[in-house]
Amino acid sequence: MGKLLDGKKMANEIQSEVAHRVEELRNNNKRVPHLGIILIGEEGASHTYVNGKIKACKAVGFEYTLLQFAATITESKLLKHIERLNQDDDIDGFIVQLPLPEHISVEQIITLIDSKKDVDGFTNHNFGSIISDQPLLLPATPFGVMELLKRYQVTTKGKHCVIVGASRIVGAPMSLMMVEQGQATVTICHKFTQDLAEHTRKADILIVAVGKPGLITADMVKSDAVIIDVGITRVPDTTKKIGFRLLGDVDFENIAPKSSFITPVPGGVGPLTIASLLLNTLKAYEQQHT
Repeated sequence: MGKLLDGKKMANEIQSEVAHRVEELRNNNKRVPHLGIILIGEEGASHTYVNGKIKACKAVGFEYTLLQFAATITESKLLKHIERLNQDDDIDGFIVQLPLPEHISVEQIITLIDSKKDVDGFTNHNFGSIISDQPLLLPATPFGVMELLKRYQVTTKGKHCVIVGASRIVGAPMSLMMVEQGQATVTICHKFTQDLAEHTRKADILIVAVGKPGLITADMVKSDAVIIDVGITRVPDTTKKIGFRLLGDVDFENIAPKSSFITPVPGGVGPLTIASLLLNTLKAYEQQHT
């Protein structure tokens, strides 16, 4: 069976490193980093993600402010709250939890966020910095994947990396980071790709971020490939007390035995997304106060 890439373990290591830095700040009588979080509506998964981020802030000693609004909030009112966070010197970075209600333009929201406080790494300024010699605040999930590969000493240089999913949040920035930082040869697939398996079978490193449980089956990967499963979907399960279970995009049970490394779901990439958010918040703080 492939070696598990334990995202939870790596995230705990990162949290310990960030907590140590926060303790140093306190010992020097400096204020600690402060993360703002905007949460809209009652979507269960969004609340779960935000609760995880708040828990992480508490664990490392960050201050945090949660602004929670009904799903009926107008786009104009939301934009005013974002502008206030942009101008608030006590807030070092903030996020707007996605997805947003359909009547609110994600592009409009991201465009208004001050790139210095964009700890999700979504603004054009931060996104574009991926291909520079001095990247700024990197998109949190791809950042987490790169940290996972680095900390497990998975070789990426010269490898063929196939990414399934081309979203701006994961797939697109992931492809750039694997080229720039990982020095890999990258193929990116999306919903219009023909014969997906033809591409995935060639992957030394396969990264999947689609949100379709079981999309990648054992016959679609070659032996000893590195498998990174970013997808996570709630599937009803009456045998569970919570009424659902979490599944990734990869058929873990059948692919794990033939892989060299593989991420579990849950416990793989998810915890590292939050850990990367902490690193970005600390970086935003240091860039604004040094």
